[in-house]
Amino acid sequence: MSDFYSLHSKGYIEATEDCDMSVQYSLFEEQLNKNASCILDLGFGSGRDSLYFQKKYEVYGIDVTEEFCEHAKEIGLKNIYQMKAQDLNFVNQFDGIWACASLLHIPSSELVDVFKRCYKALKENGILYCSFKYGDFEGIRDERYFTDMNLERFKKLIEPTQFDIVNECITLDVRPEREEQWLNIVLKN
Repeated sequence: MSDFYSLHSKGYIEATEDCDMSVQYSLFEEQLNKNASCILDLGFGSGRDSLYFQKKYEVYGIDVTEEFCEHAKEIGLKNIYQMKAQDLNFVNQFDGIWACASLLHIPSSELVDVFKRCYKALKENGILYCSFKYGDFEGIRDERYFTDMNLERFKKLIEPTQFDIVNECITLDVRPEREEQWLNIVLKN
C-alpha cells in the first residue's frame, strides 16, 4: 500500500491538497465537544486537513507513507508519526479522530481492531469521523487494497465496538474529475 503512495506521493498531494472539505469538516466539528483541544489526523496524506485543523486545535498526525510524513513536516505540521492505523497506541488523548479516506485501505478483517484502538485513543465523549468509498467491494483496485462500505455493512462491522453512530451521509467525491460517492460517518464513544 505505502509503495503505491510512495511512488505517486507528489501527484496525490497535488490532486488533493486544495479540495474543498467544508461539508465534511462541518460533520466532524458539529459533533466535537465545545472544549475540544486535540485532534488526531489518521492517514493525513497531503496534510490538507491537518493544516485546517491546526488553526483551532493541537493536531497529531499519523501516516504510513514516509513521503507524506516528510511533506507534512515541510509544510509546518508537528506531532507527525510514521505508523499504520493497526499500530495506533494512544490512550485517552484525543477529543476527535479524523480518518478521511484512510481506513478504506484496511481489510475489513482488521478494521474492528483499528476501531477499538481509536476508541481507546479518544477521551470520554470523543468522536471519530471516517469516510469510505460507497459500495460493498473489497479487494485490489487501482493497485491498492480497498474496503468499500455501505451503511448496513458498516453497522455490522462496528457492532463489536462501543461506538455509536451520531451522523452519516453520502457525498460526492470532492475532486472535480471524480464521480464516486462516499459514505461519511461520525461515531461517538
